Amino acid sequence: MKIRPLGDRVIVKRMEAETKTASGIIIPDAATEKPDQGVVVAVGNGKMGDDGKLRPMNVKVGDKVMFAKTYGQDFKMDGVELLQMREEDIIGVIEA
Repeated sequence: MKIRPLGDRVIVKRMEAETKTASGIIIPDAATEKPDQGVVVAVGNGKMGDDGKLRPMNVKVGDKVMFAKTYGQDFKMDGVELLQMREEDIIGVIEA
């Protein structure tokens, strides 16, 4: 898979949804929510500022990020479900 997002767009692969609670109860597929975390798989060049200068991206490929569940647009590429969003839609980078 090869994709290069434009501008300040980011391509994220959602993390797998939890199928079991901490106490061991199995959650059926119909009841699971889409995760609000993922891994960045591609980033654009950055956003052009009002001064005409390119502002570099704050995230990079491989970063584990958190985002709001209502942002972004889902699409499929090579059988993999991905999410496209703007960098400003990312809440933050999850650090170990």
